[in-house]
Amino acid sequence: MPPDYSGENLRGRSFKGQNLTEANFSKADIRGANFTNAILKGADFSGAKAGLQRRWVIGLLLAGFPLLPIAFIHSISLGLSVANIFYIQNPGNILIGAVSLVFVVVFCIVAIRKGLTAGLGVLVVLYVVASLLVVTLTFAFPKALTVIRTSPKDLALVFALLFAFAFILFSIYIGWIILGRHEKDAWIDLFSTAFAATGGTSFRGADFTDADFTGATLKNTDFRNANLTRTRFYEAKKLDLARVDGTILTNRAVIDLLVTGNGRGKSYAGANLRGANLIGADLKEANLKDADIIEATFQGACLEWANLTLSQAVGTNFTNAHMTGACVEAWNIEITTILDNVDCRFVYLLEYPKPGTDDRERRPSSGEFKEGDFTKLFKEVLNTVDFIFRHKLDNGEAFSTALKKVLEDEKTKLKSFDDKGDGIFVFKVAVPEGADKEKIHSDFTQNYQLALAAVEEKYKALLQAKDNEIVIYRQQSADMKEITSLLANKPITVQVDNKVENKNMTNSNDSSRKVEIGSVGRDFNASGQALNLGEISGTVTNTINELPSAPEPEKPGIKEILTQLQKAIEADSDLTPKDKEKALKQVKSLAEAAQNPQEKQDLADTAITMLKGVLSNLPTAAKLVEECSKLLPLISTFLGLG
Repeated sequence: MPPDYSGENLRGRSFKGQNLTEANFSKADIRGANFTNAILKGADFSGAKAGLQRRWVIGLLLAGFPLLPIAFIHSISLGLSVANIFYIQNPGNILIGAVSLVFVVVFCIVAIRKGLTAGLGVLVVLYVVASLLVVTLTFAFPKALTVIRTSPKDLALVFALLFAFAFILFSIYIGWIILGRHEKDAWIDLFSTAFAATGGTSFRGADFTDADFTGATLKNTDFRNANLTRTRFYEAKKLDLARVDGTILTNRAVIDLLVTGNGRGKSYAGANLRGANLIGADLKEANLKDADIIEATFQGACLEWANLTLSQAVGTNFTNAHMTGACVEAWNIEITTILDNVDCRFVYLLEYPKPGTDDRERRPSSGEFKEGDFTKLFKEVLNTVDFIFRHKLDNGEAFSTALKKVLEDEKTKLKSFDDKGDGIFVFKVAVPEGADKEKIHSDFTQNYQLALAAVEEKYKALLQAKDNEIVIYRQQSADMKEITSLLANKPITVQVDNKVENKNMTNSNDSSRKVEIGSVGRDFNASGQALNLGEISGTVTNTINELPSAPEPEKPGIKEILTQLQKAIEADSDLTPKDKEKALKQVKSLAEAAQNPQEKQDLADTAITMLKGVLSNLPTAAKLVEECSKLLPLISTFLGLG
């Protein structure tokens, strides 16, 4: 049974390194107690009083007391120095008083606006400049700038004392600002907090997972490097005066949120809220963009119209949270994220509307979620892995190879792909519940890089082979020129199709007969023209139309992708008619292969290779090259190619 120390006097007791899981310290006096590295999971410290024991308070006051007269003497000296401006009969005294006054005024202005550290820096610079100036003037005017040493009287004395008193008040004001965790003087705050926490209650390195400090007094305590996962600090007193290095409490705004539970309309963009206990917190219209809320709890919290864009919500508990109108664009959730009984009528998937529209991807697109619909919608997301490619795929063949390895597991399936615009593509793969999605993603990335390297080597070999073919072609061309030269002096005979006989062409009077001439690479008619591209295009269209349409219009299938590829080829101005004809024939082959992918993978593979050969003649920035870099990987995936 967990130990019960509720209401007891535990001042100065040591619990160092002990396992005190679910122990009860409610309303106990734990001032000066040592909980260093203790295990205090689920412990109850509600209403407890932590901090310094009385003897430590007295000791610290005595240690700091010598600083008071030093500060007082310094202020009086400064006032007397400035009072020199009243000795108008002596220029040397006036100069000292004026320089001192400038020093003080500039220091005060900079310290208030930029912080004490910046003020001290400016003071050093002014001191160096003023010293050089005074030395120069003293040598230049030795008699005119003599200084009379005398005690201030009358008005000068009153001014000196008032000035010293004003500077003391200013010093108190600067100290108050620093205690308010002025970011520009954080080092002073850290030093003063560390000094004040000496001898106070030590929670250093302790594990406070799910512990409760509701209403506890925590002044002069040491929480350095403590585990504060889901630790409750609601209405805790003077937590801002605790030593909190290495925890989420280093941010004053986070302390205020944890203590008050009120973050309505406030910005916590990029804040570290990992493991924060925000049960029942009011975060309506709060900005949590890019915030780390991993393992935090928002049970019963109001997150209506909150911005959760890019927030990290792995292991976060949203049970019974109110999330109507929240923006959840690209938030990171996983199977460990708890979305039970979320009260939500609708959410937005985009932080800002699409260009030229007011569309923020509302879900549902119309109407409202029924009870449980929100949870069902995002549980589908929990069981998918997203592969995001920006700009374009480096190589479609490498992508297909890597994706095929991911899909080797029968339980993983290609769920969808989306063109997000601006060259961003998202492929979603459905995975079984509990799958290690991080490993799946990293394996894909590794396989993609390996396949990319292999493809590059392959194309290097192909390019080398192509160079060799060019050399052979040039040699053959030289031989053909010689053969042509020899045949030029001989009569040319052709075979006509009405009789099996040879005639000298010069004796033939029948110009209407069709002469068949063999061709390489395309079909020719009698006039030597290529077949009409329109006819080929029509044939391709008919073949594609034999394929079934995609069941969901917003998610194109193989038919729609091939149609898009056909249109891109036909519209491209960089392709020659010959290359367009070749490319369209390969699209037709892909459409035929799509009718029976299992038995016609070789046909599809050959067609894709031929298409890539056509594209190799185009500049890399050509529109068709970019379009094919998107479409060919999709086609390969649909047809099951590696």
